[in-house]
Amino acid sequence: MTTTDTLRVPDALLHYEVRGDGPLLVLVGAPMDARAFEPLADLLAVDHTVLTTDPRGINRSAVDDPDRDATPELRADDLARLVRHVDAGPAAVLGSSGGAVSALALAQAHLDLAHTVIAHEPPLDQLVPDRADLLRRTDEMVATYRTGDRLGAWRQFLAIANIRMPDEVVEQVFGGDPGPQGLADERFQYEHMLRPTVRWVPDLDALRSASTRLVVGIGEDSGGELCERTSEALAEGLGVEPTRFPGGHVGFADDPRRFGARLREVLREG
Repeated sequence: MTTTDTLRVPDALLHYEVRGDGPLLVLVGAPMDARAFEPLADLLAVDHTVLTTDPRGINRSAVDDPDRDATPELRADDLARLVRHVDAGPAAVLGSSGGAVSALALAQAHLDLAHTVIAHEPPLDQLVPDRADLLRRTDEMVATYRTGDRLGAWRQFLAIANIRMPDEVVEQVFGGDPGPQGLADERFQYEHMLRPTVRWVPDLDALRSASTRLVVGIGEDSGGELCERTSEALAEGLGVEPTRFPGGHVGFADDPRRFGARLREVLREG
């Protein structure tokens, strides 16, 4: 059974969903919304209370000010309010991509709410040596998007991420009409979520000294991609060994059964 509701937070009305019963497990992405986690959440809900949400400004989580950036700090505060609201914590949190940055910001600022944070492929560009070039290229990509060249911006995105995809697949996946909501989400991601996420610098000293168990996840198929490099840099900074998960950057969605089995192993190890 899935319960769907909303929570009013400063400057936003958050859509969230709760499944199952047991220890609290939060699954969060950015810009991915709750729909991306549905198959995985259903599998884990047999023995967990699983909380998923649309991040502020995306899909069903409307913001009062659409011109305000959705920073990792704001998204972490949203997660903190959700965990307190469902009143089933402290939680284990799996964050993927930008959601991994949100989860790290949660661990850094709200020490009592997460006993485990699994940061799966956070795009922390500031942690790698070529950070200045990456941030410059990101600014150029956003500028391309603002000219109306959606497909060109997505090609730049994939190039920065070092994700190889045949051009015909790129056109098929990103070149079509995403519809009004998809277009609004895409615009919010490019203009108000992406840059605050990749520019965020974790406080490694604070994270190392926190009681929260920190796991850095990397997809088995992510070799050579930017998020493998940023994740390895994070793991080195935290003094932990990276943990491999099935699939690539969105392995949780591509093969939720295998990903979920590995996630259970990682949670048991804690």
